[in-house]
Amino acid sequence: MLHAIVMAGGSGTRFWPASRAGLPKQLLPLAGEKTLLEDTVARLTGLVPPERTLIVTSKRLLPAVQKQLPQLPAGALVGEPCKRDTAPCVGLAALLVARHDPDATMAVMPSDHVIAPTTRFREAIEQAAALVAEKPGRLVTFGIKPTYPAESFGYIQQGAPLAQPHGAAPAHAVAKFKEKPPASVAQEYLAAGNFLWNAGIFVWKASTILEALAARQPECLAHLEAIVAAWETPERDAVFDREFAAIKGISIDYAVLEHATDVVVIEAPFQWDDLGGWSAVARQRGADTEGNTIVGRHLGIDSVRTIVHSGAEHLVVTMGLEDMLVVHTPDATLVANRAHEEAVRKVVAELEKRGWSEFL
Repeated sequence: MLHAIVMAGGSGTRFWPASRAGLPKQLLPLAGEKTLLEDTVARLTGLVPPERTLIVTSKRLLPAVQKQLPQLPAGALVGEPCKRDTAPCVGLAALLVARHDPDATMAVMPSDHVIAPTTRFREAIEQAAALVAEKPGRLVTFGIKPTYPAESFGYIQQGAPLAQPHGAAPAHAVAKFKEKPPASVAQEYLAAGNFLWNAGIFVWKASTILEALAARQPECLAHLEAIVAAWETPERDAVFDREFAAIKGISIDYAVLEHATDVVVIEAPFQWDDLGGWSAVARQRGADTEGNTIVGRHLGIDSVRTIVHSGAEHLVVTMGLEDMLVVHTPDATLVANRAHEEAVRKVVAELEKRGWSEFL
């Protein structure tokens, strides 16, 4: 059966001060009325039932996640005691679902992407699941056709095409995974036409990914197996804390995918945005006739191409601003040139350096 694994950790740095360590971007309504997490789970309706949905988040976020997803059973939420990247996350999820469904197929996805239309997403996941059913040892990932030479994404080089039913999205064997490239290399990838952005969405058998981890990351898997062995015991929390902290963090891409021999990439037939910064909010929400994107109460005078994000109870007035970013929260306000939005992470680093933890 198909199971959905939603990865919902996060440190809350790119969208500071709206996002914080205790309120990362997937818990915010950045692209619409619902939060990104709520949209991600809603996207699974009709594809995977709640009892086969697993949300892997951090322990500190469990109350907030549970509040946003009351329709899920309590056992659907797993809180990692510390951050250890995606390979331990995926491995733990695979072990948990395999307890009751040894032949489980997993659809693994981040919780903080904007994807539309939903129907095309579901069809693509079903296509990937069919490819896995055809060859159970196969690993399927999704790639996004690049629209500009992005330096912030990993890339997938497409190999030989796979024969697919009429109407299915194009699928290719993966020739190679590429790291986040410098601008000149990203331009070469774009011009070549056979590279896709790595969307970080995967479909595979739980047993296949566990076999791969056993071969490539045996120590990691041993710690995870110890955690799951204690899952139904009173020692669960203590074992989880101890064993998970002992794992060396590594991404599933580095741990497994880059070494696998049968990896397929589907060119995503849906629109996709990973919301990498505040300009993504403008892309999703649109702009007024002056190029301004406003969330909250705002009075603008001679202000253009400016993003304002605030609450409905607080009025933000801008005068003579161009290409600016203004984010107001009850305890912090950010004012920056939009050209510097990538540097928002530096704010968080500086706050940590100064010991101003109340603003993290």
